[in-house]
Amino acid sequence: MRLLKVATCNLNQWAMDFDSNTQRIKHSIAIAKQSGAVIRLGPELELTGYGCEDHFLELDTVTHAWECFKDILVGDLTDGIVCSIGMPIIKGSERYNCQVLCLNRKILMIRPKMWLANDGNYRELRWFTAWKPRDQLVDFQLPTEIAEALGQTSVPFGYGFLKFKDTAVSAEVCEELFTSIPPHSELALNGVEVFLNASGSHHQLRKLDVRLRAFIDATHTRGGVYMYSNHQGCDGGRLYYDGCACVVVNGDLVAQGSQFSLKDVEVVVAQIDLDVVASLRGSVSSFQEQASCKTKVPSVEVPYSLCVPFNLKHQLSVPLKIKYHSPEEEIAFGPGCWLWDYLRRSGASGFLLPLSGGADSSSVAAIVGCMCQLVVKEIANGDEQVKADAIRIGNYKDGQYPTDSREFAKRIFYTVFMGSENSSDMTRSRAKVLADEIGSWHLNLSIDGVVSAFLLLFQTLTGKRPRYKVDGGSNVENLSLQNIQARIRMVLAFMLASLLPWVHNKPGFYLVLGSSNVDEGLRGYLTKYDCSAADINPIGSISKQDLRTFLRWAAIHLGYPSLAEVEAAPPTAELEPIRSNYSQLDEVDMGMTYEELSVYGRLRKIFRCGPVSMFQNLCYRWGGRLTPSQVAEKVKHFFKYYSINRHKMTVLTPSYHAESYSPEDNRFDLRQFLYNVRWPYQFRKIDELVSEMDVKDIVQEAGDHVAAASEGVGGMGVAAAGSGNPKVGF
Repeated sequence: MRLLKVATCNLNQWAMDFDSNTQRIKHSIAIAKQSGAVIRLGPELELTGYGCEDHFLELDTVTHAWECFKDILVGDLTDGIVCSIGMPIIKGSERYNCQVLCLNRKILMIRPKMWLANDGNYRELRWFTAWKPRDQLVDFQLPTEIAEALGQTSVPFGYGFLKFKDTAVSAEVCEELFTSIPPHSELALNGVEVFLNASGSHHQLRKLDVRLRAFIDATHTRGGVYMYSNHQGCDGGRLYYDGCACVVVNGDLVAQGSQFSLKDVEVVVAQIDLDVVASLRGSVSSFQEQASCKTKVPSVEVPYSLCVPFNLKHQLSVPLKIKYHSPEEEIAFGPGCWLWDYLRRSGASGFLLPLSGGADSSSVAAIVGCMCQLVVKEIANGDEQVKADAIRIGNYKDGQYPTDSREFAKRIFYTVFMGSENSSDMTRSRAKVLADEIGSWHLNLSIDGVVSAFLLLFQTLTGKRPRYKVDGGSNVENLSLQNIQARIRMVLAFMLASLLPWVHNKPGFYLVLGSSNVDEGLRGYLTKYDCSAADINPIGSISKQDLRTFLRWAAIHLGYPSLAEVEAAPPTAELEPIRSNYSQLDEVDMGMTYEELSVYGRLRKIFRCGPVSMFQNLCYRWGGRLTPSQVAEKVKHFFKYYSINRHKMTVLTPSYHAESYSPEDNRFDLRQFLYNVRWPYQFRKIDELVSEMDVKDIVQEAGDHVAAASEGVGGMGVAAAGSGNPKVGF
């Protein structure tokens, strides 16, 4: 037997925070060594943090990374343990995203990333160059200060692997795993048994299965030990990196870290018998044949042994059942952990949320409540960093710290119901009950006086007073009156967030939380600079359907039973007067359902459909209940209002990224914001398709009548031409 103990980790790094990043790396190495591991894998670009973005273009960033790397290597941390550390490196005039493999205070080799992530939220080609050569390793001259400190002048640089006395190890960096021909397939044929995947992978609802399947598939048929390390937390932007460091052996998961956690450092350890890898490979004839005629990959000889022989004191890791969270748990824990990181790193003292009693703001409130529960639980588990942060943020004195989530929420969470004459008693009551269940400091106020002051000013200025549509006003008047209320609430929210801590003798300021969902953003069903305009928004890329499912779950599992009543209520903005014969409803206002919006969003973004291809797809999808002309009207209606309101996405509050059809304009969904909203060419093509389909339907129907008449007259069963034509799209 060749027993090998390995360690991988989740690290909660913060972009450009070199001191803290270095400390977390050191801590993870120390834990790995203490466990007896001889390989330690860290996340991609862990020294700088993954989300530095254009800071990667600054020479300072690379210089500081080298300085921190030297700090790690000059001590005894790497004695007896192979460490893979992620950092940016400049070679010649090119900048590379690299994994630096080191042992015993020396660099063994530098492995630059060959395939860069450059879609969705990722822009690596903006900052890095992909490494192209595959047939040789080249010499890399170390910076003078590093060379003097390590006693090395140059190290191997490029695509290759480390050949130890008893095994072979290689890096495969994040995106490379998901390419059409991943490096591990070639490396396995060259005898590599241990693969180190350093990643910077963000959370997205229902995505973890895709990632884990890739690790399993990488080793299921070709054998191997696949180690995966990831960032975990908010490193300064919209993404939450969702950890889940793990170890897979021959397609079996033998160690798995948490997906969501408040821990800064989490190390996952596995004890493996490498002979099971050799045994599997030796039993597969096709693997043996391909290995015999492989393309040779360069390697670096390392005269060092990593494995130990058979010893009953070493307990082998056994296959585990993969731990997946439900989508409802993902919505609770992902944004909850993201909010905690943002809160503790921003210097704020808490959150303020305009709580309307509707589904969206109630979802945000529940997520903050979940965050408070996670903090108290982690403190009870002995996490001193979480405890220190909670004491500082909650302004605890005399050795006190949070032991109850409701008490903690009272210290750090304001909720405000900003009612008007258009608000119902039901939403007011739901907001109050939910606030009590969570424990927030709840305020109930009326904005009618402020609205009246605005209207009086307008009337004095113009001599006219706008009316609601139900009172005989025009659409312009009706919309303006709704916008006044929405924008007043935004101004009040920021004022209260700034001043309420002062009123209650608390230090600092509060962050205003937004609560618009992804579907409203896509449709533009929000007022520009209303309560959707906030500091951050934890649900900005989560669909209404997922939020409603989350509310039902949270009512039971988070202990906030009033959420069931919130979920059951029809969505309404409550910006228009309530009459006996009229009540404002979101889906009526939008001219489409939230379910339809979710379909439009996925077709537009995930399947890259323009108006015409969306129409064609929906003819198949909805053909059983809608005619082509009805489908055409729905598609035109969506694209009209999507394009009219696209400008709102340019000022959308920074939101937690959770959904693959998010319309977020900053980096994920890059499109113009000034459209020809008539879409003349595209809509004309749709009309032509509808006309063609109508003609075919008429011909089909006529043919059916002729065929029926023929059968009735002569019994010959002769069908007229055209009677066999199928209906298009049904």
